[in-house]
Amino acid sequence: MTAPYSPDDREKVVAKLPAALRQELKVRAAELGVDIKDAVTEGVHAWRTEDSPRAQVDTSGGASFATYLPTGLYGEFKEDCKSRGIAFNQGLAQSIRLWLDSHPSPRRIPRTTGARRLIFGNQKGGVGKTATSAGVAEALAEAGQRVLLIDFDPQCHLTKQLGYPMLDIDDPSLAKHMLGEGKGKLRDLLVPIEEGSFGGRLFLLPGCKDAFLLDAKLATTRHVRIKETALEKALEPLESEFDYIVIDCPPSLGYSMDTALYYGRTRDGEQASASGVLIPVLAEDSSADAYDMLFDQIEDLTADLDIDISKLGFIVNMYDSRKGYIATSSLDSWKAIGDPPVLGVIPERKEQREAARLKQPLLTSAPDCEQSEVMRTIALAVNG
Repeated sequence: MTAPYSPDDREKVVAKLPAALRQELKVRAAELGVDIKDAVTEGVHAWRTEDSPRAQVDTSGGASFATYLPTGLYGEFKEDCKSRGIAFNQGLAQSIRLWLDSHPSPRRIPRTTGARRLIFGNQKGGVGKTATSAGVAEALAEAGQRVLLIDFDPQCHLTKQLGYPMLDIDDPSLAKHMLGEGKGKLRDLLVPIEEGSFGGRLFLLPGCKDAFLLDAKLATTRHVRIKETALEKALEPLESEFDYIVIDCPPSLGYSMDTALYYGRTRDGEQASASGVLIPVLAEDSSADAYDMLFDQIEDLTADLDIDISKLGFIVNMYDSRKGYIATSSLDSWKAIGDPPVLGVIPERKEQREAARLKQPLLTSAPDCEQSEVMRTIALAVNG
């Protein structure tokens, strides 16, 4: 299907492409300052000159995608697809994939101190630590980063909401590796999340209910400073494989949270705010009370161990201005703190709940929704 487009001597081309591929193209083109139609044109030219067949791209669930190709190129490209025995939609998807693979995200920077660590924490439950840690991890992976997402909560909401089985209580787990009781390698427990535009860049370390026992065992250990360093020692072998390690923490202020906070500290030679704590909150007073307790825990830990832990920012989740003064004034209060800043305000919408119900990543089930866009905004702020 074509329609004349005279201003740039181009013609309109309409195809059906999966939402994840369209979104990845949109993000990458914006990162590189390239017009989408120019990116697609470059991909088509590169695809036409390749001698060997490209891998098939999953185009199921495709929706309408429109762009503009130089006049005449559409007809030639369509003939090439026909001669190679593939549908036009598949040919265009392969061309876009080829352009994306040859134009990596400019935000992927070399690591000098291991993976950057993002700790999602708040003593209050129900504020969205699981949803926001997953959403930001997905957005970072979508932008080209290699990301490990860790379910550090014994309730295992993250694992279950993404549709993966919890680790069995008797199996190796993160908690057992932290306590020196794990068998095998922690790497063997990682699960790749293949949906959407993550392209093998997003991995999950599933949760296990044995994390309930972690605080008690850490409290009774005789090893010096294992209370703070246990998580870091367990994860250290994995750091060289990832750009980011994102941890969904339990709603508690116990020893396990201490290990997560210590893990997110600023390391020697690391830029301030490269790693640190992200605090999901709600626009109401109980979140403020919970943050006060987390703040005190961070301050005590930094003073006792002579370390720096960056508070990277607040994420105001499930915001609904229709709730009136309580919501709007609370949001103003969060913004007024200033340091740390509010990195994103995620509106109260159905998509987050639907993604959990479908057991799918938010950026896969609803890649174009407002909540997904805010997750990308937060990832951009963190990765900047």
